[in-house]
Amino acid sequence: MLRPRIIASLLIKDNGLVKTTKFKEPRYLGDPMNAVRIFNEKEVDELAVFDISATVNGRGPNFKMIENFAEECRMPLCYGGGITKVEEAQQIFSLGVEKIALSAAAFKSPELITELSNKVGAQSVVVVLDVKKKLFGGYEVYTHNGTKSVGKNPFELIEKFQDLGAGEIVINNIDEDGMMKGYDLALVEKARKTTILPMTVLGGAGSLEDIGKLIEKFGIIGAAAGSRFVYKGKLKGVLINYPNNEEKRELIKTYFKL
Repeated sequence: MLRPRIIASLLIKDNGLVKTTKFKEPRYLGDPMNAVRIFNEKEVDELAVFDISATVNGRGPNFKMIENFAEECRMPLCYGGGITKVEEAQQIFSLGVEKIALSAAAFKSPELITELSNKVGAQSVVVVLDVKKKLFGGYEVYTHNGTKSVGKNPFELIEKFQDLGAGEIVINNIDEDGMMKGYDLALVEKARKTTILPMTVLGGAGSLEDIGKLIEKFGIIGAAAGSRFVYKGKLKGVLINYPNNEEKRELIKTYFKL
């Protein structure tokens, strides 16, 4: 039976592990491989790794770094950052990565989604929408770490990317990034109504209860978190963590309505 996924999200900047707040002020946390090893021990459902320095610096994926991640990971791995060509994506898959995530490239070259879907299967093609509230209501999508507006709302884009062959949508909330005050459930509800695709939500989780509320409302969904799994407490001491199997079972039992 399909169940919700609890996904750990890691941000990479210049090969180091960082964490942002509202996509700004990246705080260096150390060697990302150490985090991966701990997540292996904790049997994480899925790991998402985003190289946030690739696209903004105008470079492609760091294949050696990705290879190191893939060799170390004992859980499904999704990678995003700097992918602009089918050949780059195919090389990443050849290293052992299960999914690739597109953001800026999905807007600049939407045909890339279709090409990849046809070659490797839609289930391996993820499109990330970095979303921010507009001043007078509604939402808008940004790329390049929240610095460039696409000029469109996420809901029409979700339908477009579904039609192009995307296999999964990630809604990443810029306003809630690093705030640890809970997901924007209203945003997720609007997005969920626009597509039948698997959906993952990122931005805002500060507790297991936040993750539980997302699962309770939307059922089979990807509940992703960054700060929740790299910080401990209100003072945000660095501690790589994840619910153990018993905690995860209890979370699913409490909030997931079978």
